[in-house]
Amino acid sequence: MPLCLLFCLMFLSLPGATLHRHGSRETKKRVKEAPVVSTVAPMSGDFAFDLYRVLATAAPDQNIFFSPLSISVSLAMLSLGARSNTKAQILEGLGLGPQMGSEQGLHNSFRQLLGELARPRKGLRLNLGNALFISPTVPVQDTFLSAARTLYLADTFPAHFGDPAGAQKQINDYVAKQTEGKIVDLVKDLDSTEVMVMVNYIFFKAKWETSFDHKNTHKQDFHVTSETVVQVPMMKHKDLYYYFLDRSLSCRVVGVPYQGDATALLVLPSQGRMGRLENGLNEKTLRTWLKMSTKRQLELYLPKLSIEGSYQLEKVLPKLGISDVFTSHADLTGITNHSNIQVSEMVHKAVVEVDESGTKAAAATETVFMFRSAPVSPPRVILNRPFIMLIVENFTNILFLGKVAHP
Repeated sequence: MPLCLLFCLMFLSLPGATLHRHGSRETKKRVKEAPVVSTVAPMSGDFAFDLYRVLATAAPDQNIFFSPLSISVSLAMLSLGARSNTKAQILEGLGLGPQMGSEQGLHNSFRQLLGELARPRKGLRLNLGNALFISPTVPVQDTFLSAARTLYLADTFPAHFGDPAGAQKQINDYVAKQTEGKIVDLVKDLDSTEVMVMVNYIFFKAKWETSFDHKNTHKQDFHVTSETVVQVPMMKHKDLYYYFLDRSLSCRVVGVPYQGDATALLVLPSQGRMGRLENGLNEKTLRTWLKMSTKRQLELYLPKLSIEGSYQLEKVLPKLGISDVFTSHADLTGITNHSNIQVSEMVHKAVVEVDESGTKAAAATETVFMFRSAPVSPPRVILNRPFIMLIVENFTNILFLGKVAHP
């Protein structure tokens, strides 16, 4: 039986949802500025959307939610110890080609990104970390450990997998602490063949810039399919939002900012056009949305939602060409000299909750003089059927991606 490396990814998102209302001069000034695209984007956006399509194909009409950033960081860190075709598959899967520079450039970009994401932000918490739990009986290459610590800020701990129950408790206790008890029992059914467990976690908690008014939340129909309708608590708010009508993909895109340089993109396809939208998702599409969005007054209806996703990536990533690392063909000799080591399991879990909570609504009085005319109602965007949701950081990095099929 080969020695096994269990790779666990975990992602937790708990954004307290509040909608944007420009209640201060500082806020007004910032929302009028065009989005500034960060230069730090080590991973290919196409990897995120390719992975989304694989998950959507496997579970049509189901909720999808995952963190492309979390998965990309983990794969990039794993590539540090991969060799030959195993390494090539990982790097190609992440989109590293001649046009994207060197492998070292990829790792340096991730190091820079992790450093930027770690900086404190008012109203937003984003903690990302990596940990290696290693059996003392298996010698791990110093070069791998040093690179993991330096480039990916990984913590390392000895773990005695000869006592699977003890090792499992050690890892799960660590995870629970890092996520403030929100994720428990991440690792299950460890056995004595494991030699290392890698854990990646992202804890995201943010507030919109202004909260919804609870008084405006009412039960409304959500059309899961043409035949299935469920009642959901629907939040409502009228304000200025980034907006773009993508005629080529028959969808409307609404950008709602969180505090701290994060933005939720809510993408509502026209009736019956979800498949067309999903097939057209790519990095170029995302850049178009971000570049072409303009501010306009909208009446936005957004359901309160709580969805989660749990994925066995060793069954998913081979469909994107990353397969050897999960088989006896794996070459992970950059991690240890043992030739019979492979990744036995790669778990990714994600959860998102959206509700009215957030900062106190800004109290401001603004007097505007205008010619009298008949009041004009702003256009409505009612998210009462399946839609796609992205959370992007600094208008570049895709932190989270999913489909809300059933709130």
